[in-house]
Amino acid sequence: MNEKIQKTLEENVNPILADHFGGAKLVSFEDKVATVRLTGACATCPSARFTLENVVKEIVMEHCEGVEDVILDMSASDELLDMAKELMEKKE
Repeated sequence: MNEKIQKTLEENVNPILADHFGGAKLVSFEDKVATVRLTGACATCPSARFTLENVVKEIVMEHCEGVEDVILDMSASDELLDMAKELMEKKE
């Protein structure tokens, strides 16, 4: 199921979010709940929850039978943490 959800994100969701310089990727799928992280500009957008509800969740649930909910992972991505580490090292 993970592959189907990720493929749906890549083929059906990310082209829409790319118009806003963002994207989405699957973090996990457990107990019929897909956890998704928004990337790029979408990750820090104040409307991220609306994007999840009105775009991501709707498309994933339409294309992936067996997914009962899609939730937003608001934790910091590895890429963001790496960027922060680089900035901190430059200050030293």
